[in-house]
Amino acid sequence: MKNKRRFSSDPKKNSYIGWMVLVACIGLSALFFRYSADEIQVEPFLYSTMLNHLDEGKIQSVQVYENQVYGTLKDGRRFETMIIPSAKLWDQMHEQKVVIKVVPQDNGIWGNYIFFVLLLGLMIWGLFYFKQNQGGGSGAMGKIFNVGKSRAKFFSPNTITVTFKDVAGVVEAKEELQDVIDFLKNPKKYERLGAKVPRGILLSGAPGNGKTMLAKAVAGEASCPFFSTSGSDFVEVFVGVGASRVRDLFLQARKHVPCIVFIDEIDAVGRHRGAGMGGGNDEREQTLNQLLSEMDGFSTEPGAVIVLAATNRPDVLDKALLRPGRFDKQIDVGYPDVKSRHQILEVHAKKAVVDKSVNLLKIAQGTPGFTGADLANLINHAAIFASKKEQDSIETKDFEEARDRLMLGSEKSSLFITDKDRLKTAYHESGHTLLNLLLLDTDPFHKVTIIPRGRTLGVSWSLPERDRISDSQTEMLSRIKVALGGYIVEKMIFNDLTSGASSDLEKANSIARAMVCQYGMSDMGPLVFDVRHDQSSIQYAEDTLIKIDSHISEIIKRCMDEAHILIEENRDKLELLATTLNEKETLIAEQVYDLLDIEPREMHSFKPDDDLDIRPDSIPEGESPDDILVEKEKNE
Repeated sequence: MKNKRRFSSDPKKNSYIGWMVLVACIGLSALFFRYSADEIQVEPFLYSTMLNHLDEGKIQSVQVYENQVYGTLKDGRRFETMIIPSAKLWDQMHEQKVVIKVVPQDNGIWGNYIFFVLLLGLMIWGLFYFKQNQGGGSGAMGKIFNVGKSRAKFFSPNTITVTFKDVAGVVEAKEELQDVIDFLKNPKKYERLGAKVPRGILLSGAPGNGKTMLAKAVAGEASCPFFSTSGSDFVEVFVGVGASRVRDLFLQARKHVPCIVFIDEIDAVGRHRGAGMGGGNDEREQTLNQLLSEMDGFSTEPGAVIVLAATNRPDVLDKALLRPGRFDKQIDVGYPDVKSRHQILEVHAKKAVVDKSVNLLKIAQGTPGFTGADLANLINHAAIFASKKEQDSIETKDFEEARDRLMLGSEKSSLFITDKDRLKTAYHESGHTLLNLLLLDTDPFHKVTIIPRGRTLGVSWSLPERDRISDSQTEMLSRIKVALGGYIVEKMIFNDLTSGASSDLEKANSIARAMVCQYGMSDMGPLVFDVRHDQSSIQYAEDTLIKIDSHISEIIKRCMDEAHILIEENRDKLELLATTLNEKETLIAEQVYDLLDIEPREMHSFKPDDDLDIRPDSIPEGESPDDILVEKEKNE
């Protein structure tokens, strides 16, 4: 087996190592001889013992260190003692012809340690220097020298494979970003009319909606260098490090112009200045000031570097950061609608084995409020469920099981529930379900179950027909009635109430309060009241608060009375539904419709290319949006 090479092929490095070894050997040798010379045994004397030896003329020499004496007897023995300096003592030693050496405090016993520390410091410095030259600053020692260097990751154009084809949905955001891409590809097209490329673009929106993916796609489409970092990478415990990293990042970026710098979670460094106290806040403010200077300062070059930033909290960012000239565009990356969810599911489904019978559009309709990340997670969970069953592909039932798991939590089939509590839960959920079926302005019913999930003992579940942009007063009143259904049935059937209705009551009261305080849907008229339960809320007169509470109570009471009448009129359906649910535990929409002999509600039939938006510029002269909707319904 061959020996591994111990030395570098670089003669300069080998020479440097040789010098380091030589210095170490000399230093260690000096220490050895220095300490070996002092290793003779020293005998501690009492002061009186030393005086006796002095009177007898046995002392040959002494070394005086302030109040301490190291001496040598004429027979070669060494001693040490503490003395009280006096002229009489020195005269007596002079008479006995004792050799006296006074050593200053500076060069006393600390001399050995100073020599050792200097030698150790020299060796450590040499090791640092060698590490810097050999490893380029890698490792723990290199990190000390590189603490002010940028941590951004660099991607060359040929390594970025993500394009807009890989980012489904977010059509409006892609259209906004397409202008920047076109500018990077054809700058003369815009410069001839005096247009300037945006210095910065801020992507804001909820987590999981594809902000980071969009930034990668922009770099891939523009075929330009890409620097990626996070706001938290700039801030450190050492003051000045963040600003140094910002300078280094833009210094590197300007060497690769035109390029894109992406800063994720910029709110970590870009918050309002003066919002906190302490050294950590000072460091963050210094970093922010440097970022402001680099983006649009005295020495910045226009159009050299485009900054893309992403945040979930645009409201906390400093105003100086958001002004034109720094972030010229602010793009909201919102929740995907039905069409976008369908496109996102299609992209992720290509990476999984999905059965041909699966209708992804229907799944998209049943996942309102899901982000792109949620949809990717949905497909992954469905694949896991299918794999557990050893299926050859992912089927519709796997998607539904995954959706229920993500939205409602996992089933707790092992939880012990008494027959009485089980029956109460069945009636409670049947009350919700019956009102959901009988009222017209509610979301279509999907499923009801009394199998415990998450923190609930049961759930009656409806899915919106389409993405809800706004709610009418009738729809909000219907949702209050459905929420009160379980409470009403418990009181009607058992003449008793359970704590299971607490979340339903909170929901009903929350909707009623919003109707009164935010939407002007009460007799108080078109007034808005900020009645949040925190210190930032506006303080109102007691009479005003009493009126608000009375109007909320009036809405709740009216909804409760109307819902009670509706349930009483259909009590036979309630009994049948509750009995069947108690027996089968779970009922889907088709089973409930057949059981109660109710016609399923006619739902809008979506197509992937449906355009449900009516824009002002698309309305012909002399027509209204309602006319266009009526015409669409006739055509359908």
